[in-house]
Amino acid sequence: MKGPQNTHAEAVLLEARQLGRIDLQTQATLLAPTDFSLHAGERLALIGASGSGKSVLLRALALLDAPSSGEVLWLAEPVSESLIPHFRSRACYLTQRAALVEGSVMDNLRLPFTLKHNRQYRFDAATAARLLELAGKPRSFLDKAGTDLSGGEAQLVALVRALLLAPQVLLLDEPTSALDPQSVAAVETLVMNWLDESPSSRAFLWITHDHAQAERISTRTLKMHQGALQK
Repeated sequence: MKGPQNTHAEAVLLEARQLGRIDLQTQATLLAPTDFSLHAGERLALIGASGSGKSVLLRALALLDAPSSGEVLWLAEPVSESLIPHFRSRACYLTQRAALVEGSVMDNLRLPFTLKHNRQYRFDAATAARLLELAGKPRSFLDKAGTDLSGGEAQLVALVRALLLAPQVLLLDEPTSALDPQSVAAVETLVMNWLDESPSSRAFLWITHDHAQAERISTRTLKMHQGALQK
């Protein structure tokens, strides 16, 4: 699924300047000071050995863990503490294990829209059904209990939940590592469809251990090694 290489003429959506993280107890470097930019239209894969710092980088970019140094910029502006909740709806982080609440699939999909910082957005049940159909799920799937979902189904729900916010960036932390091939294909289809709908204003960074997947989904592959990003 390779496309033309990004020429970096497109707008920078997400940027890190000397972003670093240190373990406060041991003073060990978790993430060496890193400069990184994600341009509109980019499909980036991030590979590296377990423990190399891939998830540390992604969580730092999502401001889920406070950086020890440097800063994160969104649309060329530093992300202040007060803007972090809004930023996370524009740059959505998805982990490899979905976190769902009690209730139906529909209840889980509605959840983000009940949060104060997302109240300017409106839940669209038709879009939810369309996205699930794209992933091979019938409309009746919306009524299924979240506790009855397989790991692959739960991950699809978590992804659709993020996509309903119409984010500009997806930060994907091994979202398919524990899934069966059919679920892997569904997740890849949803992400690629999301990007293709608006390539001039969207991009993703996807952590994977699967080199074949990196070839399928990305136009460029980056590598982490001992806490340092190698380009």
